[in-house]
Amino acid sequence: METKEPIETGDSAPVEPDGGSAESPAAEQLAAVSAERDRLIEEKNDLMDRLLRRQAEFDNFRRRAEREKADVLEYANTESARAILPIVDDFERALKMESSDKEYARGMELIYQRLSEALKKLGVEPIASKGKKFDPNLHHAVEMVETADVEDHTILDEYQRGYNFRGRLLRPAMVKVAVEKK
Repeated sequence: METKEPIETGDSAPVEPDGGSAESPAAEQLAAVSAERDRLIEEKNDLMDRLLRRQAEFDNFRRRAEREKADVLEYANTESARAILPIVDDFERALKMESSDKEYARGMELIYQRLSEALKKLGVEPIASKGKKFDPNLHHAVEMVETADVEDHTILDEYQRGYNFRGRLLRPAMVKVAVEKK
């Protein structure tokens, strides 16, 4: 019997005399392994991308949770400070009253000073109003008086002091405002 040997054509794969390609099983395995490698690389890249996205989502969630926790604590402190303001108002009214007992009046002043200092340490600051220009973001006008003595929209009197808490308005000041006389 005659054996047919592949004919060399100069191409990379020898050609069988009957016109077919003589790819060896090793070449087929190499192609299969290369395809599997490419698929695994693509799968690895996809998994790495998903992992990085999940890590970023988790970091964003953690930061958001920390910020919300700080906001809740800030809000709780705001409400506590707001609850103390009527007591401060009562102290201010009590200090305006004349007292025959000077030691009692001095004691009230000292208590008021300590309370004011404690509030200042917490971040509660009074808003200066009298003689300033009316600002609707800081003041609540409860009375408007026509006068030519002062400039238009100048605050003449303060009925209730306003306060800021850590840079935010806690309570607007109730004020009497001058308007231009017509």
